[in-house]
Amino acid sequence: SVSEIKQTFNRHLHFTLAKDRNVATRQDHLMSMSHTVRDRLFSKWIRTQQTYYEKDPKRVYYLSMEYMHGRSLTNCMLNLGIQSECEEALLQLGIDMEEIQEMEEDAGLGNGGLGRLASCFLDSMATMGLAAYGYGLRYEYGIFRQKIQEEHQIEYPDHWLEFGNPWEQA
Repeated sequence: SVSEIKQTFNRHLHFTLAKDRNVATRQDHLMSMSHTVRDRLFSKWIRTQQTYYEKDPKRVYYLSMEYMHGRSLTNCMLNLGIQSECEEALLQLGIDMEEIQEMEEDAGLGNGGLGRLASCFLDSMATMGLAAYGYGLRYEYGIFRQKIQEEHQIEYPDHWLEFGNPWEQA
């Protein structure tokens, strides 16, 4: 519900990020909402793992050097069916959902068709209800950014993890 999302958002703002509404930045709002959505995702993940433990299905392990899954916050809210509740909760808190969604960095885990295909395979296996796991490399600096200066390509690191990644769990 909207009230539960607001409560969880504020809890993460205070106890995960050690901020209050007076000093929280838009980046803090993004991280707090990501953790709020992640909590619901993890609840489903744990139930799924319990089912796998009880039924012991065959598992698929998919290895790819790249994944291009897009931005996680919007994708997870849509898949969990809670986007409208999250938007309403933030609206009631005076926070613009679109503004914080635009701040999320794309995961620097690939840059081309292979990465997109790998992510599509994982989405398809999840939709089919298969016990599947994706493995790959976690690039600290991701894909490089480039600029053309004086007819030469100049590469710069992609600091996609500059503010951390709330979707990871160690």
